[in-house]
Amino acid sequence: MPFTELLLGPLSGIYFSSLILMMLILMLAMTVRLFLSRRKKAYFSLSLSLLVVMAQHMLLILADGSGGTLGYLALLLKAVSFILLNLGIYQLYNASRIRQYVLTYTAIGLAFLLSLLHVVFGGYGGSPEQVLLLQDLGVELYMFLVLFLCHQWITPFVGQWGRYQTGLTLYFIHQLLLVAHRYLFGSDYPLLSAASSCFLILYYASLFLILFERVVELLQATYNRSITDALTGMYNRRFFMGRLEQYLNHGVPVSVIFTDIDNFKKLNDTQGHEKGDEALKKVARILMELSEEVGISGRLGGEEMVVMVTDPDAHAGELAEAIRARVEAEAGVTVSVGYSKAKKGVNADSLVKQADEAMYQAKTTGKNKVCKFTRQKQALVNG
Repeated sequence: MPFTELLLGPLSGIYFSSLILMMLILMLAMTVRLFLSRRKKAYFSLSLSLLVVMAQHMLLILADGSGGTLGYLALLLKAVSFILLNLGIYQLYNASRIRQYVLTYTAIGLAFLLSLLHVVFGGYGGSPEQVLLLQDLGVELYMFLVLFLCHQWITPFVGQWGRYQTGLTLYFIHQLLLVAHRYLFGSDYPLLSAASSCFLILYYASLFLILFERVVELLQATYNRSITDALTGMYNRRFFMGRLEQYLNHGVPVSVIFTDIDNFKKLNDTQGHEKGDEALKKVARILMELSEEVGISGRLGGEEMVVMVTDPDAHAGELAEAIRARVEAEAGVTVSVGYSKAKKGVNADSLVKQADEAMYQAKTTGKNKVCKFTRQKQALVNG
């Protein structure tokens, strides 16, 4: 069968509906999996709406363009599924209130009432063409109102508002071409029907991208929360130590810089914890900026922050001094800094401990200074 005949011939509706069903099955598998793992209302609404859309297109395949009861049910499901889909997209970014459910069920109720025109005008005594025009026109025109309301009420609350608006525009064009084909030109312009179906496929593709992007956002946010410190945004102790151990296991000659804010307890006691948190954030920002291109930084706990230097061309001592100087100039506090370079056979805990001992040396010999770890200093500390 030639491709043009497949797109424009009598089986074109079945072909397009089959393509849409394939996309819907992929989205349904994603939303069901997410609902089972997260139990979020948005995934339930999307799963339900996708099932309704699938039912609609299966009815269209069975009706094969002949209208009748199957065509009537397909039209009703079209309106219901579109309303539920947009509720699900709203719920991806917002908590649902009673107001949203009232609006949703009111919109579905109006769609049902308008769909009854199919039954009312089914007994209309006019010509078959007139009956066809009057039966389903109410629901088709109602879809334009729903599109407008979604644009006004949902767009501002969706994170991907540009992509969401694009989707609504695609559906508007689909609906416009569908109405023109069915109520203005009839079957004389099959290209209008094919174009309408293509825009509908593009609409569902945009929905897939919105859903996929949102899932990526949520997974990224969950991952970031698991590896970063909530207050400073630095890597947390578990992640930092894991990365350090990884580098050491592969024989990378890394260095660790250990910083501790001077007189931090006194700052908290005299000026309050808000001032202490502010100091932590400023020091963390400086460490992250200076280490961005040469390694990674993390917060071990309290006022203790560390940097792992992975760039072989970066000198840990120079970086430690740059950290100390910038903290003194910008953060309103000072830091004592120690650093140590990895030697063969040293694990992550030992390397951090060495840098900690060098920091302790700096703190006990005047504070606001940098000390390098040496075996002689270790012996003095142990002695």
